[in-house]
Amino acid sequence: MARVTVEDCVEKVPNRFELVLLAAHRARAIASGSHLTIESDNDKNPVIALREIAEPTVPADDLRESLIHSIQKNVEIDEPEAGAAPLLGADRRNAPLGRDDPSADTSIDQMSMSEEQLLRAMESMAPIEPSSNGGGGGGGGGNGGSRGR
Repeated sequence: MARVTVEDCVEKVPNRFELVLLAAHRARAIASGSHLTIESDNDKNPVIALREIAEPTVPADDLRESLIHSIQKNVEIDEPEAGAAPLLGADRRNAPLGRDDPSADTSIDQMSMSEEQLLRAMESMAPIEPSSNGGGGGGGGGNGGSRGR
């Protein structure tokens, strides 16, 4: 087998510093039991890692992502910006919205009902769609008047 040279790997990873980082990361992964993508031929882990990069059996982009993930200590989580939505005042937080009256809600005791009775009760509580009562209306987020079951 031919010797692995840096020139073979630089074609895949042009930055030599990045090449060293990626090969070292892959060599550590091999040492910790990662699956080899080529035959070892009694080579040491850094040579195997360089050969895997030279013969693109391990994509450099995958190695790069794996290296970045292993170095990260804090993972960024997308959170809403502070000024994105105004906070409600204390007087408006508990105010009922719209015409909703909680006392008018129908309660269903699910434990004492059969599944069929529960489905009938839920169907009777379903709101009427605008398209079925002839009301029309240009907008609306209906799903075409069909219901999936």
